[in-house]
Amino acid sequence: MDEVRYKKIIYTEEQLNERIRELGKQITSDYKDQELVILGVLKGSLFFFTDLARAIDLPLQLDMIAIGSIPDMTSSTGIVRITKDVDVNITGKHVIVVEDIIRTGLTTAYLLQTLEARKPLSIEVCTLLYNPERQLIDLPVKYYGFEVDRSWLLGYGMDANEYGRNLPFIAEMEH
Repeated sequence: MDEVRYKKIIYTEEQLNERIRELGKQITSDYKDQELVILGVLKGSLFFFTDLARAIDLPLQLDMIAIGSIPDMTSSTGIVRITKDVDVNITGKHVIVVEDIIRTGLTTAYLLQTLEARKPLSIEVCTLLYNPERQLIDLPVKYYGFEVDRSWLLGYGMDANEYGRNLPFIAEMEH
């Protein structure tokens, strides 16, 4: 079994909870009296998605989508594919895509393009961590928890070889 090691905690459980409550209030206000679907991108957004959904004081629909890489192609071409699609009909509804972290924006842009074809009323992005300096594509991110510049983060859904996702905080990894 791999031991998960980290240098220091970047965001504590309390800081995460407080920021997620703030995002939930903002989304509740922005989508009052509207039909809302939030889509979590597996696996990294799992904990953020769950906590955010509970912080939104509106009737809403929840679903998950998973994106996988194509072996021997993704690293050189950036090509990905949907491995678990949305079950909820998003046509004519407001949609918020929930990510754990956005770095280059390429994967999220692919996902938005795919979902746009299903004719939602609107589609926005909510990410817990946002690294605008590494973005390779202009991606509108309406909601984000924290702006980061570190690449090697772990915990609260983010992993190192599938370990560390269950940590209740976000830490900088040792490498």
